Amino acid sequence: MAKKIIIGSRGSELALWQANFITKELEKVGVKVELKIIKTRGDKQQEERFSEMQGQGFFTKEIEDALLKKEIDLAVHSYKDLPTTPVEGLTVGAVSYREDPSEILLIQKDCTDDKRKLHLKEKALVGTSAARRKVQLHAFRPDINIQDLRGNIPTRIQKLRDKKYDAIVVASAAIERLELDISDFHIEKLTPQEFVPAPAQGVLALQIREGDKTMQAVIDKINHAEVEEIVSIERRIFSLFRGGCNLPLGIYAEKHNDENDRPYFKAWAAFAPDEKSYPRYFHFHTYEPEKWAEKVADKIKAEPIGSSVFITRNIREDDFFSRVLKASNYKVSGRAFIEFKAVPFSRIPIADWVFFSSKHAVKYFFEQKPEIANLKIGAIGKSTAAAIRTYGRRADFIGYSTDTRLTGKQFASLVKSSPVVFPQAKDSMRTVQQQFVNKSQARDLIVYETLHKPVEDTPDADIMLFTSPSNVEAFFEKKKIIPEQKVIAMGDATSHTLKQFGVKSVYLVPSFDEIGLLQAIFSV
Repeated sequence: MAKKIIIGSRGSELALWQANFITKELEKVGVKVELKIIKTRGDKQQEERFSEMQGQGFFTKEIEDALLKKEIDLAVHSYKDLPTTPVEGLTVGAVSYREDPSEILLIQKDCTDDKRKLHLKEKALVGTSAARRKVQLHAFRPDINIQDLRGNIPTRIQKLRDKKYDAIVVASAAIERLELDISDFHIEKLTPQEFVPAPAQGVLALQIREGDKTMQAVIDKINHAEVEEIVSIERRIFSLFRGGCNLPLGIYAEKHNDENDRPYFKAWAAFAPDEKSYPRYFHFHTYEPEKWAEKVADKIKAEPIGSSVFITRNIREDDFFSRVLKASNYKVSGRAFIEFKAVPFSRIPIADWVFFSSKHAVKYFFEQKPEIANLKIGAIGKSTAAAIRTYGRRADFIGYSTDTRLTGKQFASLVKSSPVVFPQAKDSMRTVQQQFVNKSQARDLIVYETLHKPVEDTPDADIMLFTSPSNVEAFFEKKKIIPEQKVIAMGDATSHTLKQFGVKSVYLVPSFDEIGLLQAIFSV
């Protein structure tokens, strides 16, 4: 292309990084580029709250106007800032690679508390202006105080350094792209499946005039088609809500291939009707994405029906699980059908690693005060890893899959030939250990046994959520599922045990944590 093209961009450090990145990508394919800085309303009105800004596009409108007037040839945006309703005459012709879409909680090191969710101290002051972030933070921690935080990324971080906040929330993509030094803070990365980001977070949108075939041919050369496919789903779902970027809705999607190499999609969502409400959490998957966005949006939009939920564990009235369900008019009850008894041990087998497959294994192991200062630690999921932190240690490996066999294979591949001690129940299924090629690496240590408790009555609930195979076995000693009840299983092993007792339709939780339980309940 002989003509030099003009890129329009905001003037913040992050926006300039983005524009310069696209400039370099275009120069690699032989295109000459000039950069033009354009101030937007969002840049000019730094003190105005997002929620008070009327309409959409307050970080994009002036750039789009310049594109329509042919003052520039190409606009580069953070895709998450771009309104989902297209501006007449403009189109997104290509997208960048996707940087890590996670959010990061940056915390003053003297404001942390390892025993609390998000590792924030009680009543911490947290800075963020996004309604989506606010509702998710408050669901996790209703005690914290949230204040609006404006400014570009370095400015926000400086405000934290100046002690104006105890913590702030920023996009991981911004930190990575600007290569900012944040080592003076405690860094808590919030995974997109748990703390759901904005649609298309971490992706750059390349906007051109409709019908500009020359520019389309140029940016086709640097387009990331698979990213485009995924974020198009996220934004399509978002567009069906007709809300601006301050709508309390997070959406994140992924594309996978199954064991037969068939592609399928997963999506996670967190949605609240307004900034003062708790969000509902969702998880979806499909092999047929064509009309999937509409189905997902309809499910998210649907008013909570006030179902009743029974979970096979003892619950606290004020815990995260109960609090979120009750806010959506669900009736919540639960009790364990099993109990545990400690099994004393005198010594730990020689090993380089210790692996925990449940919170109970953590409890009954650490309560006997073993000496494991030199051992690395593995855990089956985030809840188990959180239990480990309450004893002053952190997991070096966390398996996030609900397929315990997959976690076992991943862990075995990591530790190679190193011996591993497995604190476990007397009747453990040993699924992780079975994935080791060299069985002598796995060294079992019985630290507790599981005892069945009598099931006095059949829980009268619309949804039954079983948390372990042992709870299933204890329940079915005398009871059976009412045909109308929906059944959710925590993991493949629990699902398999349910099917052995004749339960044909079982919904699996997407992850071994509180969020995974809620996603299953709201989505079933």
